Amino acid sequence: MQTDTQFTSAAMKRTSDWIRSQEFPSDITIQVGESSFNLHKLPLASKCGYIRKLVSGANGSRVTHLEIAGMPGDAKAFDLVIKFCYGVNFEITADNVAMLRCAAEHLEMTEECKPGNLVGRTEAYLEEVALASLEGAVTALRRAEELLPASDKVQLIGRCIDVIATMTCGDGGHEGLDDVDAPPKPVDDWWADELTALRIDTFQRVMIAMKARGFKGIAMGTMIMLYAQKSLRRLDMNGRERKKMEPRQEHEKRVVLETIVSLLPREKNTMSVSFLSMLLRAAIYLDTSLACRLDLETRMAAQLGQAVLDDLLIPSSSPEGAGTAYDVDALQRILAGYLENEGEATRLDYNTDDDFASAASPPNDVGPVGKLMESYLAEISSDVNLPVDKFTGLAELIPERARFNEDGMYRAIDIYLKRIRRWARARGRRCAA
Repeated sequence: MQTDTQFTSAAMKRTSDWIRSQEFPSDITIQVGESSFNLHKLPLASKCGYIRKLVSGANGSRVTHLEIAGMPGDAKAFDLVIKFCYGVNFEITADNVAMLRCAAEHLEMTEECKPGNLVGRTEAYLEEVALASLEGAVTALRRAEELLPASDKVQLIGRCIDVIATMTCGDGGHEGLDDVDAPPKPVDDWWADELTALRIDTFQRVMIAMKARGFKGIAMGTMIMLYAQKSLRRLDMNGRERKKMEPRQEHEKRVVLETIVSLLPREKNTMSVSFLSMLLRAAIYLDTSLACRLDLETRMAAQLGQAVLDDLLIPSSSPEGAGTAYDVDALQRILAGYLENEGEATRLDYNTDDDFASAASPPNDVGPVGKLMESYLAEISSDVNLPVDKFTGLAELIPERARFNEDGMYRAIDIYLKRIRRWARARGRRCAA
């Protein structure tokens, strides 16, 4: 950032030195942010309709100082505008075209003001160069995002997103992830990395546009997973004690997470259970909406047969010592949802000749799920804060058909009873004392 600022300052100094070298002295000072420019009215007014209106008329000659507020791109953009007005050559690139387009709009540098003006020049570059390739569109979008809301005023964000969605989905023969009839290709690292650095609202718009163009669920899931890992990586979701976070930062993280969950593909198996578990832990940690948490629980229920024990050990939101170590209620809802899905799948298998419905039914993984739940019961049975009704309620939810042998259940019950006896003896000693 410091290097970029130093480069900008050096460029502005060269522009200022060139202006001072001209034969005529400057007749106006323009303030943009913290930077001042000593300039000439004529070249500026000839191309900038905004400045022309301020320096023309009966009192125009008396105007010697102007302050341009809300300049998109600030002094860096205005420095390039000065070069354009004075006829100094500079290169329009995918990196600066968004800034120049917004600055030109702000200063009313239209064809009506002067043929071949900056609005037309930047539009031509966008159409012929920047938005003609995926790389150019991604770069332009990243820069346009920094200029909101000015970039939305000229529909630049929407145009970039439209090009990205079209090209990544292989429309019209462009490079992309997958054609309609082809298996999905891996997500390209370079543009995935760029898109996952976007603000969440812009990323949401990109994902919605891609989905509308036929972006495959698995590839979309990969993009969302990359974004979530970047944006939520600093959250400590495994400890019982919540680390203090600024309210504003916590709100921003909550919005990010709720948006991510809303974007998850509806197709089953597009996201791993481990990833869904990570999102649920974050949702509990950030105290997201109930709808957000229930959505994640429903998704985990649909894929419970693929889970491992660690996926189910979701820390409770209760402070240490005040509640169970793990969120047993969430796990009970997940298991109930799984059993409901499994029962519905069994009903479809036996009561319909519809090949689609039969193919959509999940495999019979009740046995492995039963073993997994017994392992979970054994894990939580040593929790001193686990009430009897929570333990028995979860144990009773495991259906008989899921119990190929009773060893796992007996082991969990044995651990739980030993823990209760130890607790009772300790309490008796305290009472005797």
